[in-house]
Amino acid sequence: MSSSISRGLSWLAAAVVGGVYGIAATIAHSFLWGPVPVGLIVGGIACAALLISLRALTGDRWAALVAGIGMLALILVISQRGPGGSVVVPNTPLGNIWMYLAVGITVLVVAWPDLSRLRSAHTDGAAGAPPTAAPTATGTSARDVD
Repeated sequence: MSSSISRGLSWLAAAVVGGVYGIAATIAHSFLWGPVPVGLIVGGIACAALLISLRALTGDRWAALVAGIGMLALILVISQRGPGGSVVVPNTPLGNIWMYLAVGITVLVVAWPDLSRLRSAHTDGAAGAPPTAAPTATGTSARDVD
């Protein structure tokens, strides 16, 4: 019971943190330094780092998914026209790239295969394999004697 409560609370925290990252990156995405979209690059790196670290530290793709959903939900909420008519993410190529980049990062991190199982299966297979026996003086190996 307590593990499901702690898992639910960790997912709630992941959604909130994902939302905070999504808002911060959305506000900063339009910052340009000359022709270079620095805000888009830094925001994308920050959001990807959050999702990757959640997935790596928790070992749970669901935590990364919940954080990504929180991120995308708040990006969509603040992308709507505000009460005063202002728009945080205008319908420009840079705004569209940011929206698709955030979705792509989330999908990529959540869909990435779990390589820890492959590594553990590989090391278990190598550790469980019987050692090769050296031939004895009679030309048979110790394994052949059994």
